[in-house]
Amino acid sequence: MLGMTTLQLVILAASLLATLLGLVVGYQAYRGFRRHHSASMRQLSAGLLLLTAGSYTLAFVGTLLLRAGYLDASLQDPLTLVVRLLQVAGLALITYSLYNRPE
Repeated sequence: MLGMTTLQLVILAASLLATLLGLVVGYQAYRGFRRHHSASMRQLSAGLLLLTAGSYTLAFVGTLLLRAGYLDASLQDPLTLVVRLLQVAGLALITYSLYNRPE
């Protein structure tokens, strides 16, 4: 597939699995928010989705597009920056949710 080695295919499969698991965890946190209407759960859910599903999805799709030649190689660093910013935003929301006190 796209001239990938076995190791690269395993890495790709692990990235896909991480993306799917991130979606499941984020969705479960969202269900907790809907059930309890807690601002902390909303922030936790958004943070988990950004940290896991958002960043992994962008990294996964971006890698596929770069390898297939649909994106120019010069976009690899900006893509990495956006992925890291999504991760930082997710961690910031998770941290905020842990310290946010109900009013």
